Amino acid sequence: MNGSAAALDIMIGALGDVKTDATIIICPPFPYLVVASSASVAIGAQDVSTHASGAYTGEVSAKMIAETGAKYVIVGHSERRQYHGETNAIVAAKAARALENNLIPIICVGETKGEKEAGRAFDIVGAQIRESIPGDASGEIVIAYEPVWAIGTGLVPTMDDIREMHAHIANIVGESVPILYGGSVKGSNAAEIMGIAHVGGVLVGGASLTPADFLPIVKAI
Repeated sequence: MNGSAAALDIMIGALGDVKTDATIIICPPFPYLVVASSASVAIGAQDVSTHASGAYTGEVSAKMIAETGAKYVIVGHSERRQYHGETNAIVAAKAARALENNLIPIICVGETKGEKEAGRAFDIVGAQIRESIPGDASGEIVIAYEPVWAIGTGLVPTMDDIREMHAHIANIVGESVPILYGGSVKGSNAAEIMGIAHVGGVLVGGASLTPADFLPIVKAI
């Protein structure tokens, strides 16, 4: 819940000058989805309702998101799980609504500091993946691994930590599903992170708010 329409225009303009083979996706707050639809990069929403339609004031359906021209939607971000009590079942329902409307869900998973210190990281992430992917889903999905303890803290897992977790996730979802890494990604570490096996991209938080921070990540990749 950051930024403005003016800031988004600046970012779109800056990205228009970047030459890259990478897929760039901007996921702005709901009011700016239409503004972003003019961008030369892909667009995604930050969340979606579990409901297709109805009297759910304040909710935004997958169909509405698709009508803006967006192609992606983030579901199960750690902040949604933490602050809004979203369970794996809720995340699976949101992913299902996305797929029904030809949106690609970016399903977020990750362990807390306490879970990691207790040696439960692999079990927690494994359960999140298995329970957050709709059982009868057909269509493209993306997994984003974001260790909760590394988001916005400046703490970054070791390259071995990332390698082991991404290998664990790939063993569950298969080689064809892109697996993004998120958690204190910046221009100075993006290339090294992207060089790790099974890391198919990065999910960028605070560093995506200004071209000065975001473009070095894009160019590094």
